[in-house]
Amino acid sequence: MRAIIQIGDGGPTVLQVSEVPAPIPTATQLLVDVHATALNRADLIQRRGGYPPPPGESEILGLEIAGTVAAVGRAVEGVSKGDRVFGLVGGGGYAEQAVIDYRMAMPIPDGWSFEEAAAVPEVFFTANENIFTLGELEEGETILIHAGGSGVGSAGIQISHHAGANIFVTAGASEKIRKCKTLGAIDGINYKTTDFVAEIKHLTDGAGVDVVLDFIGAPYLERNLSILKTKGRLLQVGLIGGATTEIDLGTLMRNRLKIIGSVMRPQSIDEKIAITQRFINRWLPELERGVLQPVIDSVFPLAEVRQAHTYMEENHNFGKIILKVK
Repeated sequence: MRAIIQIGDGGPTVLQVSEVPAPIPTATQLLVDVHATALNRADLIQRRGGYPPPPGESEILGLEIAGTVAAVGRAVEGVSKGDRVFGLVGGGGYAEQAVIDYRMAMPIPDGWSFEEAAAVPEVFFTANENIFTLGELEEGETILIHAGGSGVGSAGIQISHHAGANIFVTAGASEKIRKCKTLGAIDGINYKTTDFVAEIKHLTDGAGVDVVLDFIGAPYLERNLSILKTKGRLLQVGLIGGATTEIDLGTLMRNRLKIIGSVMRPQSIDEKIAITQRFINRWLPELERGVLQPVIDSVFPLAEVRQAHTYMEENHNFGKIILKVK
């Protein structure tokens, strides 16, 4: 099968199309003919030599797939050859075939393209687990979502709005802020030109926010804590800006704050199945009805994976970047 492999670590030029052996499904896995996959920041980090796949997972990049079932393991129940499925994988998405545990494979809703399906799993799973399962965002509360134009950002805005929360975002361009507002954000802050701490205090009349969803890490940590209300929650889901910093622990103690870290890829298969089920129960029906929508920025052919990675690294996208495999 064709797949994207990398020769060394570094920039997008290490990626190339090559012929590799197809994966062999275990008893509980499906072999899927992949029609579409999607880019995630984790792919960029793995390409540079960080964030390796968990033991037993494919070294090939790609954390979500959408396609048709080509074969089923002997213990698989309720899924048949030819079914259209999508879901989260631990690796292997940038290929013509990939394997997925059948308990994490979801039927693609009628009328959806493979590209639409591939735009959903990683970002909606991440947004739901952090904002609701861990962050316990409630109706009427206020959340600041950094990187509002990212895939997780666009998903997080929608589900927070649907749950009745008040949403502010940061983004690096006025056009991205405009698009965030169409998804449900009240207002946005251009982090390149405006101090988000001062602006959040202005927008909330000094009250601050209940929840912050952050991808930046060290440079934002103390600033994020400074805008949280009493009993506020900081959800740390990325470290784009670095992992090491210092904070005043007194701020946490006085305001009874929570810092909650989360990363999905290393979690056990049982945990991932539970994450999948929570998404199916709460949000998949809303996506099927069109109340929520996958946000796709652009679609690149698999052979143009280098261009797609460069496009993401330059922060051009609003929503998901898709790779069309076939």
